[in-house]
Amino acid sequence: MKHLFVLIILLMSNFLVAQESVQNDFSLAESYFRQGSYEKATQIYKKLYDKSEFNTTFLKRLISCYQQIDSFKTAENLLQKRIKKNTSQAYLYVFLGYNYERQQKQEFANTNYQMAINSLDKNAAYGGSIGRLFKEYNILDYAILAYEKGMQKNSNVNYNFQIAQIYGEQGEFKKMFESYINLVDKNANYLNLIQRYASKYITDDSENATNILFRKTLLRKSVSNPKNEWNILLSWLFAQQKEYTKALIQEKALYQRNVSDLSAIFDLGRIAFDHNDFKVAALCFDFINKKSFLKEEKIDANLYLLKIAVATKNPKTTELFESLFNEFGINTSTIKVQVEYADFLTFSKNKPQEAINVLEKALTFSKTKFDKARIKLKLGDVLVFRGKFNKALIYFSQIQTQLKNHELAQQARFKVAQTSYFKGDFTWAKAQLKVLKGATTQLIANDAVALFLKITDNEPVDSIPSGLKQLAKAELLSYQNKNVEALIELENLFTSKNILANGLVPGEVIYDDVLFFQAKLFIKQKKYEEAIFSLEKIIAADNQGFLTDDVYYQMAELYNYNLNNTEKAKEYYQKIIFDHSSSIYLVEARKKYRNLRGDTVN
Repeated sequence: MKHLFVLIILLMSNFLVAQESVQNDFSLAESYFRQGSYEKATQIYKKLYDKSEFNTTFLKRLISCYQQIDSFKTAENLLQKRIKKNTSQAYLYVFLGYNYERQQKQEFANTNYQMAINSLDKNAAYGGSIGRLFKEYNILDYAILAYEKGMQKNSNVNYNFQIAQIYGEQGEFKKMFESYINLVDKNANYLNLIQRYASKYITDDSENATNILFRKTLLRKSVSNPKNEWNILLSWLFAQQKEYTKALIQEKALYQRNVSDLSAIFDLGRIAFDHNDFKVAALCFDFINKKSFLKEEKIDANLYLLKIAVATKNPKTTELFESLFNEFGINTSTIKVQVEYADFLTFSKNKPQEAINVLEKALTFSKTKFDKARIKLKLGDVLVFRGKFNKALIYFSQIQTQLKNHELAQQARFKVAQTSYFKGDFTWAKAQLKVLKGATTQLIANDAVALFLKITDNEPVDSIPSGLKQLAKAELLSYQNKNVEALIELENLFTSKNILANGLVPGEVIYDDVLFFQAKLFIKQKKYEEAIFSLEKIIAADNQGFLTDDVYYQMAELYNYNLNNTEKAKEYYQKIIFDHSSSIYLVEARKKYRNLRGDTVN
């Protein structure tokens, strides 16, 4: 028994040593192959293949090396020998056909490709591997034939995903979408995967050719074979195109078939709200409020309805808050509503002390650390509004300590940076923002990058004033709803030589930022002509600056919605369309330009 055990150990040791040797040889061959040293690679792959003829990786690499050094006849002989030895390995015909194609012998190549396809009549199990080989060699039409024949001969396999990807590479988008939809038709579990891959071709422009193709393909399928999945995909498509009304129609149709689930309508409402489509968002949350029997769901829906009331300056907002508190109480269930109410009292009603009272009361009965963090975050905002920076920073720091790496902690860190910026402590603000540039929440990361760049681009050098402290102070005043004082602070930058030796003039780095912020303040005061004048100064100074497309879009919007000058609006929308094709405003500018021009936009 002891001798047998020793023998087993020796055999295992020899096996492991042999395996390690093979792995080392393969790594060396791969290295030679990547470097283009094909003759050296060939010698090693030949040795590896001779020891393991059924290893397709070794065979494929060896054939590739032969082809790279123009030893096509050697490759041909090797493959024909393998086929003669075992005719069932039909994938070898793909290797042989490609070997002929590399020599421009297309007729021989096609003959072997067809033999590979024909082999699936007897052995459909090779459909996936043969199709994959064709795709790797970029022989896409034959790859599709292999996958289709594999499915035809074996109803248990589904290669529609692979076929769709090939059609995408070929630019055959109609066929691509049909294949994706056929995949979902056979297995609804592929729905999310299809959304992810289709999104590579879908844009937020409903007039985009691929968007239209996808919509028509879905509509045809929904008529011929009605399924919930087609409504889900149509809703998703309309949401991508920011056509939230159309998306809601699809979601309501789905709800009628499953009256227990309102989550999709809630998600749609939130997306519409985030994109400032308050009308559709209100329709979504109203629907949930009427249909839901769950207290938590009704409170969440009403919270968004209150946010919409605040955003749209509904004169009955106070009564709406009071009505909700009367219905659901002031307790742990309505903490998010209480936080929203404090925000409303502070920034809309200018009643920060009342807001503090609401929040401090909420702290006394909040139970979770997350609720406490939300309350403290808003308390910090209110304290900054009142100019009590140090106390606000204490609250923000507490959240960072108690909820490390959580989104609320990241928000608190950004608030620390923003408050430090308002105070003129740019060094500490930058230190916080550097950490946040890699934040998991994209919105926080984007805000952090924007503020970091504003500081680094404009901060004083060698104690020479740059105007950044004055801009930060003006932004603080605006945050505190002191817009008149903020405008005075900005105007001093242009006129006071005590701040900048010659006043703020074109060419100063901060010039565009100041004027753009000034325009925003004028818009808040409904002084639209003055806003246009500030924006025009930016363009006059530099019509290729980093804010140019923002300026053009803002001017177009002002002329379109506030100054009733459609010709001017069209002019500036057009500038984005033709001069700033990579702008984030491109799709909206195009839509609005077409509307003003009188086009029919579906």
